[in-house]
Amino acid sequence: MHHARQSVGGAALDSPTRLGFPLRVAAIDVGSNAFRFIAAEFHAPDRYVELSGARVPVRLGHSAFLTGELSAAAIEKTVEGFCRFRREIDRLGIDHVRAVATSAVRESRNGADLVSRVEDEAGITIRLISGTEEARLVWTAARSRIDFGDAKWMLVDLGGGSVEVSLADRSGIMWSESHRMGSVRLLNELTGADDAPAHFAKLLAEYAASLRIPHASKHWTPVELIATGGNIEALARLAGRSRSDGVPEITRAQLGAAIEEFSRLSYSQRIGRLGLREDRADVILPAAIVYDRVAELAGADRILVPGVGVKEGTLLDLVDELTSGAGLGRLERIVHEGALTLGRRYLFDEDHGRHVASLAVSLFDQLADLHRLDPPDRSILLAGALLHDIGQHISYARHHKHSLYLILHSEIPGIAPDELPLVALVARYHRRAEPREGHYLYRDMTAADRARVEKLAALLRIADSLDREHLQRVHSVEARLHEDRLELRLARNGSVLLEQWALRTKGKLFARIFGLEPYVTFDLERSP
Repeated sequence: MHHARQSVGGAALDSPTRLGFPLRVAAIDVGSNAFRFIAAEFHAPDRYVELSGARVPVRLGHSAFLTGELSAAAIEKTVEGFCRFRREIDRLGIDHVRAVATSAVRESRNGADLVSRVEDEAGITIRLISGTEEARLVWTAARSRIDFGDAKWMLVDLGGGSVEVSLADRSGIMWSESHRMGSVRLLNELTGADDAPAHFAKLLAEYAASLRIPHASKHWTPVELIATGGNIEALARLAGRSRSDGVPEITRAQLGAAIEEFSRLSYSQRIGRLGLREDRADVILPAAIVYDRVAELAGADRILVPGVGVKEGTLLDLVDELTSGAGLGRLERIVHEGALTLGRRYLFDEDHGRHVASLAVSLFDQLADLHRLDPPDRSILLAGALLHDIGQHISYARHHKHSLYLILHSEIPGIAPDELPLVALVARYHRRAEPREGHYLYRDMTAADRARVEKLAALLRIADSLDREHLQRVHSVEARLHEDRLELRLARNGSVLLEQWALRTKGKLFARIFGLEPYVTFDLERSP
């Protein structure tokens, strides 16, 4: 039976529709070790009753990480599982569904075959999400279960194919990085037919020791470590500890004891003596060692285990989207937060990046009738403007090209993979040479995308010139069109002679593209 496609749970991103409560939704997380389903009825944005749930132990990552392809048997079992979920979704009268897939499907050469079959046979669209997006969803879920207060927290989410480590507070993620060190991947790469558990554990520990948290995170001191994933939940159950608010926890000492015990027990003994599931008994040792390594790096004596993860984050994210009534604005918020997270990883000048982005999107809005770009292009400009200087982390010389490289090889939630080159080029063209036929990335673009890059880069150059000294002296800009000139009326604090000088150079791209030469006039000068 064929079902109609559901893009984002039945509501388009640009739809003004705003749904109310109660609201029934479902989420599916296609992981590397299993895929999980949850259906719930929400009575408030963060308050819901679970209606149904299921976990299907299909190890998509086994063949994906060994051969680069999902096995035919794993695809078949996944499609069968999705068809069962579809019947349950229909039984519960749910119209809004979101399914996401992580590293196993994302990295496999035939992942598109699985996505296509699920859509054709179950009527559910699977989104392939990045490690950075995984981290954002986990943060969303953890924040709904734990009161973050005013502190900063370290979050670690371990799946079958990757581990995401983030530094966050209640307002968002400040830094995040994904490592290809998942439990299934480690099991595939390091295990040998004749390896005794103790020898395997030693090999795992040495491998996990290579995991590093970049120096940027050491500028903050997390007070607690939050861990998510099925393995840490099993470890916490074995430890049997909980905080006063009911959130399970496991101490570092208990985790070390568990690692020693798993190292002595065979696979069958872990099942018989500890009651672990078959698909958990082999991966729990690699998982425990990775969690222990992150706890060591974080300096944490205990680990909080909220019992939520990607599927709950997906559920909450979908409800927020459906009930906010501001699809595009919400998407830009996600892009903004994701770009800031990336910039902080490279210790960028955040005040300058934020200010230039604010001026750039203001110009975008004021000059909409002139540039005739689409609303999604605003997100591309926003990300490019925030990140235009991150290449200085490598070197000030040629930093515009370094910015391109760092952005192109990163992930920004809310920016699709095919849009990332546009963001990278917009950032690259904030200074020096204008776009040319032979330039990397630009040369491979369609004429339409080249035009988008040129227009957005022209706006960014003006915005960047208005903060030439990185002192945020220009508070705001009002754009006024004249016959052959663009008047930029500035509200300022202090002298902006250097900004005026920079505009004469950086405004040339705008003049060439739009036929209007930018110049500056002033409102009354503001007091400091």
